[in-house]
Amino acid sequence: MLAMVVKTLHVLAATLFFGAGLMSAYYKLRADRSKDLRVVAWCQQEIVRADWYFTVPSALALPATGLYLAWLYGLPWETGWLWWGVGGYLAAAVCWLPAARLQLRMRALAERALAEGGQLPPQFHRANRLWFALGIPAFLATAFTVWMMVAKWD
Repeated sequence: MLAMVVKTLHVLAATLFFGAGLMSAYYKLRADRSKDLRVVAWCQQEIVRADWYFTVPSALALPATGLYLAWLYGLPWETGWLWWGVGGYLAAAVCWLPAARLQLRMRALAERALAEGGQLPPQFHRANRLWFALGIPAFLATAFTVWMMVAKWD
């Protein structure tokens, strides 16, 4: 019974981690295309908030539940698919951490532009391009990790 509860938590955390990232990118793209500074600033605030509410907790739950499940099922640490999954998770994290920092910067730049009644500065657009550039490998690494956990391919 405990194994099923932990496995369910693991799957829910993976779903939340994957979905939160995908939806952040979707809504950010939509907000940016609106060219409405109020919409862009609001969306930046909400993306940062969503990271704290959904991405961070799920990112912490994934290795905790995954390693516990590996231990619970007695998986040898040499299990190939387990290491591929851990590698994919770490690759996503390596991309996500600087992207999260960029989100904070873009939020501050958008809020400042809104407060001053101006336009988004070039720094915002540079950070935005880098954020999306980091998001693509993070998305692919996350999708790969989910596939590894399902396929259990060695």
